[in-house]
Amino acid sequence: MSKVCEITGKKAMFGNNVSFSINKTRRRFDVNLSKKRFYIPEEDRWITLKVSTRALKSINKKGISAVLKEAKAKGLVIK
Repeated sequence: MSKVCEITGKKAMFGNNVSFSINKTRRRFDVNLSKKRFYIPEEDRWITLKVSTRALKSINKKGISAVLKEAKAKGLVIK
């Protein structure tokens, strides 16, 4: 599975490790993802999504139904 948030579309970024002697080596900034189950009362079912912590904050603020509707309009959620 790829490390991509299913709500926001966030994925890994790449950059450099820079040492004291200014040697640069490539590194990867991973997304802070967690697998969560959400209950959708309109559909009376549970779904499991891989979401970032930023997506969790927006779900807590707006509600899962509103966030899923926005993500489907952007074409991010498959479920």
